[in-house]
Amino acid sequence: MLDKLLELSPNVGLDTLLLLLVLIALEAVLSADNAIALAAIAQGLGSPEEQRKALNIGLVAAFTLRVVLILTATWVVQFWQFELLGAAYLLWLVFQYFRSDDEDGSHHHHGPRFASLWQAIPMIAVTDLAFSLDSVTTAIAISQERWLVLTGGAIGVLTLRFMAGLFIRWLDEFAYLEDAGFVTVGLVGMRLLIRVINPDFVPPEWIMVMLITGLFAWGFSKRTEPVLEPGRSLESDTLPTIPDSVKEPQEVSIDG
Repeated sequence: MLDKLLELSPNVGLDTLLLLLVLIALEAVLSADNAIALAAIAQGLGSPEEQRKALNIGLVAAFTLRVVLILTATWVVQFWQFELLGAAYLLWLVFQYFRSDDEDGSHHHHGPRFASLWQAIPMIAVTDLAFSLDSVTTAIAISQERWLVLTGGAIGVLTLRFMAGLFIRWLDEFAYLEDAGFVTVGLVGMRLLIRVINPDFVPPEWIMVMLITGLFAWGFSKRTEPVLEPGRSLESDTLPTIPDSVKEPQEVSIDG
């Protein structure tokens, strides 16, 4: 499919621009499930400020690992063990997510919990690296120009940071979104595993795009109910509070 797109361009300059656009689009599509996994990991921290710091620092480390992966991609693809490790890690994340339970039922988040910021950062970086094994090897197959793949990867990381920030908020607003995201993580893990077993059986990108689109449509299909404190109703939260001085009648004394 990508080869047919490139045949439409009449010169090298347009080829380069088209390749860059394709790589950016590919990074954006393949980063949707990555972003939701990173958002779920960041949610394991207590405060929004710590979550933002973990994403910022973790993705800087992740981009460094991506650069190393891109520069060594020709060597890395010769060893199926790397993709097997990436597949095992992603499938382990999915297994840990779906086997975990929210003990008190007060929050639908099933991801890992962290006691400090520096516990979350390495996990964010390693998770992005595992996803990159799929997207980078696909990008290398499209173009052998390393600077072009690096540019697409840099833009992909920026897009990933923006999307992860949105997903942190959306995970609390939509009931099925986190489940849908981790199902797509499982799809990427299975894709890597199939590539190890037999590359000829790897489904094309357009099938992955359709599956991810369908899963995310389901993920955004239901909003969560607002969590109210015991003894309070929705009406009590929405109606204005009337001061006691207004409720109680005031005594008026009339002189003379």
